[in-house]
Amino acid sequence: QVQLVESGGGLVQAGASLRLSCVTSGRTLADYCMGWFRQDPGKEREFVAAISRGGGTTYYTDSVKGRFTISRDNAKNTMYLQMNSLKLEDTAVYYCAAASTTYTVRFSPEYWGQGTQVTVSS
Repeated sequence: QVQLVESGGGLVQAGASLRLSCVTSGRTLADYCMGWFRQDPGKEREFVAAISRGGGTTYYTDSVKGRFTISRDNAKNTMYLQMNSLKLEDTAVYYCAAASTTYTVRFSPEYWGQGTQVTVSS
């Protein structure tokens, strides 16, 4: 079983950048397709981005395309989410997720991290 730990969240102004990290332990990152989700209080958790095991295929929700970049370094067991041009509506708790396929990581992840808060202020 894999454990996921996110870091890198914080409070930033609109237009700024942040990079989130997700470190795996227990199993190697290369065994999994990975993803990022976010959840604002009172709203459902939503898919943000996903990446295949080797990093060659990525997926993004429309609202972050062109601003966010998902990547991974399997040698470091770390996945990243580079977030640029942050907007107020990006405020949420961000969760990393792992699954065996790019389909399941987008729609029904098997493993979740504990989340990291991202707050964007005006």
